[in-house]
Amino acid sequence: MVLIAAPMASSGGGGITLLLPLILIVGMIWFMSRTQRKQRQRQADTVAALQPGTKVITTSGQVGIVEEVDDEYVTLEISDGVLVQFVKAAIGRVIPEETEDATATDEAADDAADETAADAEVKTDDVKAEAKADVKDTVDVPDAGAEKAQDKSKLPPTHTEN
Repeated sequence: MVLIAAPMASSGGGGITLLLPLILIVGMIWFMSRTQRKQRQRQADTVAALQPGTKVITTSGQVGIVEEVDDEYVTLEISDGVLVQFVKAAIGRVIPEETEDATATDEAADDAADETAADAEVKTDDVKAEAKADVKDTVDVPDAGAEKAQDKSKLPPTHTEN
């Protein structure tokens, strides 16, 4: 008996299949670090641009107006006459000031939305009233005193008696 050794079929490109997951992992790490770097830069720009009179929100959610800016600390007025010091890194974001033009535009939009909502309510009430009238005309409701064929529920018992 003669045994012939046949070579195994190779998958070809074995090196690239090993490198592909490694390349993907390195790419994901690079992308995440790039995003975090941009966020840190944006935070640093926000803190550097702080001036007295700017309305801000801290990372803990405290809202206040900047009174004084030092090298490490920011003094915020959180209520009339109440001053609190925060570390600069605790400033989360700056609240943009509303101008009178934006306020007038917002009020006009709110008025238009209120009128539209009121019109929609009236139309909805009319449709509901018509639907009720149609249902009363077409549905035959049995009298309350009439005997029903099935008074017992068809649900299975919840427990058994011994």
